[in-house]
Amino acid sequence: MWYFKKVSLILILSISCAFAQEVTTSKFGKGLLDITGKDSTFYMNFSARMQYLSSTSWNEGDFEGRESNFLVRRARLKFSGFAYNPKLTYKLELGLSNRDISGASAFTSNAPRYILDAYVRWNFYKNFILQAGQGKLPGNIERVISSGNLALVDRSLLNSKFNIDRDLGIQFRHHFKLSENFIVKEIFAVSQGEGRNITKGNLGGHQYTSRIEVLPFGNFKSKGDYKGADLDREQKPKLLVGVVYDVNNDAVKTRSNMGSYLETKEGLYQTDINTLFFDTHFKYKGFSLMAEYADRDADEPVARNEDNSLTGDVVNIGNATNIQMGYVMPSNLAITGRYTNINFDSIVSSNNKITQYTLGLSKYVAKHKLKVQTDITYEDSVSSTNKIVYRLQFDIHF
Repeated sequence: MWYFKKVSLILILSISCAFAQEVTTSKFGKGLLDITGKDSTFYMNFSARMQYLSSTSWNEGDFEGRESNFLVRRARLKFSGFAYNPKLTYKLELGLSNRDISGASAFTSNAPRYILDAYVRWNFYKNFILQAGQGKLPGNIERVISSGNLALVDRSLLNSKFNIDRDLGIQFRHHFKLSENFIVKEIFAVSQGEGRNITKGNLGGHQYTSRIEVLPFGNFKSKGDYKGADLDREQKPKLLVGVVYDVNNDAVKTRSNMGSYLETKEGLYQTDINTLFFDTHFKYKGFSLMAEYADRDADEPVARNEDNSLTGDVVNIGNATNIQMGYVMPSNLAITGRYTNINFDSIVSSNNKITQYTLGLSKYVAKHKLKVQTDITYEDSVSSTNKIVYRLQFDIHF
């Protein structure tokens, strides 16, 4: 396909330029190449990762009617490093799988959405950092954790229904200490409010996101607060508690900056959407606990035409709870359990209450860089047939 030709050209040009610089290979999982300018004014790490997923689902009591699916769940290229000065860093991440590039619309010029992250960060003063470009908003912790660092095959239903994902804009980041170990981190973002790779904006207002984290026992090892399992086996208890408040003024999508557009006869329907998250992450000697609560509301959730007739589009308002616990054995075999409960408002769907129970098993060969994961989920729905889903996934990250 033509887009693979484009990616190949990028790789060829990158490698060609690399020969004029200092190039070294990294350890497995640390990137394919490290490139440093001869005058040390820039550095680039190039890495790639893939996830291969097999899944089977069936309605309770009807295994014969099961459906199976095999796919490349994720296939990504990542470039990161610094430019001119180590205080000016950057990240570019490209997605190549069908799931990564899906979502083309008139608002993305009807083109595949290759770019996941494309931003620069400037540590302009002490603990202050300014970020500009496209990247993850500081939302719920499960979303900010990389899909390659999850303790189960994929994120929960809370995340898929309530997360605020990526967007274009700026972010301010800062941290300070209240004592030797007590750390407070703040992130504030102003973004376009319509998701990633939008080319025809700004259609509504802007989105404002604030996240505050407290780490009363100090930092986790190897940034483990944003990794699923306790593979580093923290020898002292580590805890993160976070709260997020997100306001999307004049939002034009059903899930804040996600979902489908709220279309009317006259154009796009606009309403203010507010999303609240509480989350926590605890690790100690191989045990991990992650819990999240999400709540979304809107000023006028039911989309209407100018004549007050209903369009059929509704903002997905409601709340959700997600609790996940796991333990990593000395053999790096881990068992993880998850409970997820979704409560949509009755105007959203007749199937507005969903509960999922998930049990997973993971074998970490080289931590999250090389692993095999499997899980099974039982879904209990109030107004539809209960469902069972089994998944098996192989993950490799060079």
